[in-house]
Amino acid sequence: MVPGKAHSQRFSLAIHIMKLGGSVIFKGENLLDMEPEDRSLSGLLSFESPVEIPGVSNIDFLNMAYNARRRKLGIPELGPIEFYAYLFPKLELMNMTSDFRNRNVSEGFSGGERKRNEILQLEVLEADLSVLDEIDSGLDADALQDVAKAVNGLLTPKKSVLMVTHYRRLLEFIQPSYGYTLSR
Repeated sequence: MVPGKAHSQRFSLAIHIMKLGGSVIFKGENLLDMEPEDRSLSGLLSFESPVEIPGVSNIDFLNMAYNARRRKLGIPELGPIEFYAYLFPKLELMNMTSDFRNRNVSEGFSGGERKRNEILQLEVLEADLSVLDEIDSGLDADALQDVAKAVNGLLTPKKSVLMVTHYRRLLEFIQPSYGYTLSR
């Protein structure tokens, strides 16, 4: 068997079944009919394993994505200086140093840095609905607490998080409004 092939077949099959079996409606639109970029502009963000983007700094990536969302909402864009002022408190919340802004997107990041960067992106882009799949995998205790604190910060009356985890330890730090246990 080719490594990763079963996973990609399973993923492809799941998408195919979803398209045949109905729709996923978010804010009155069928997400299955939308391109990923349009989903993110509508306020839905989801991560499983973010890709590395060599040659693109975090601050440039975040600034471009943030301004694309603002354009979609009809809000004036932020210039680099205004954006940095917006970004800096979010870096502090995530316990990330300011040198993070100059590093290439996810390139060479440790597991904890990658997860912190995912949550930073959600914070910056002000997602209405965030889908987090196994956000706690590969995190040490300190990184887990930082990520949990930031996830708790994402939860507002107008913003939601759908989180999938296989470990109860995350629930020591995040108090969900609703919880479901799935078993075979």
